[in-house]
Formats: sequence, C-alpha cells, structure tokens
Amino acid sequence: MADNHSQEVRSMNMSHIRSKDNKPEEMVRKFLFSQGFRYRKNVRSLPGCPDIVLPKYRTVIFVNGCFWHKHDCPRFVWPSSNQEYWKPKILGNVARDKRNAELLREAGWKVIIVWECELKKKCREETLIQLVSDIQSGQ
Repeated sequence: MADNHSQEVRSMNMSHIRSKDNKPEEMVRKFLFSQGFRYRKNVRSLPGCPDIVLPKYRTVIFVNGCFWHKHDCPRFVWPSSNQEYWKPKILGNVARDKRNAELLREAGWKVIIVWECELKKKCREETLIQLVSDIQSGQ
C-alpha cells in the first residue's frame, strides 16, 4: 500500500513527533511532583537517557510510546507500508531498550517502564498509584 502523503509531508509529520517533554511524560512528571517526588529529566549520562531519574530512590522511569517501542497492546500495529524500513527500526528500538535497561540494572538502578496505553483516562489513576508504590518499594 502506498503512503497517503508525499515524502515532504511525511517528513514534516514525523519531525513533529517529540522524543521528550511529550504529553504522557508530562503527565507522569506532574503526578510525581504532586506526590512530593523530586527528579531529573533526560539524564544523558545514564544509558538510554531516561525520561525521569529519581536519584534519591536510585530509580529511572522510561515513558514509552506503544508504537515506537513495540508494546504488546492493541495500540501497536506493524505498519503495512515500507516494512523494510519499519521492522528493523522498531526491532532496533526494542533491542536498544533491553540493552539500556540491563546496563542500568547492572549499575544498581531500578528501571520502571510506563507505557503510553497505561496512561489513558480509564486506567491512568491506577497506573500512577502503582508507580508510586513501585518507587517506594525499592527503598
């Protein structure tokens, strides 16, 4: 199936997808701050540049998009066009995520992954409460 957009339009669309400070990340950060947690954002010195780092709890949080990180949920569907590009791209993201998480664990960090679909309105509160519980259980 051909793409509905020209290469220039597709490129512009893709360039507007933010890799940091996106809505799901912002939601998690605001909740954590309201609960009294203090954190650092996008710490480049750690493997994978975690979205949220809680040094006091030795915990890092990645807020992952279901499509970009191949979450096993209804939101992830393999693209039907340009598969020779997308398959290696997405599988490479998954392999890199796994490698970075392992490096962080070896360095003594607790790694928590929050998925975009877990922040949808119907299950957001439960996810965020569980997140706080997971952070505090590591201390």
